[in-house]
Amino acid sequence: MAKQQVISPLPGTFYRKSAPDQPSYKEEGDQVAVGETIGLVEVMKSFHEIKSDFAGTVTKFLIDNEDAVMAGQALVEIDG
Repeated sequence: MAKQQVISPLPGTFYRKSAPDQPSYKEEGDQVAVGETIGLVEVMKSFHEIKSDFAGTVTKFLIDNEDAVMAGQALVEIDG
């Protein structure tokens, strides 16, 4: 199986859940489908869904919840 990385298309703050009191979109070990949301990037109070381009198993988040991200930075690794 090949490991793929989901990349942030824009700079901002990465969130693994839609609200502080909500569960994470995905956890390590979860299955993910193409087009499924794995997190959000917030830029100037605007939230952008980050969707997977790959199907497989989430093996590792490469950035923590609420960390700053740069455009082009890898967010999560998926084994598909």
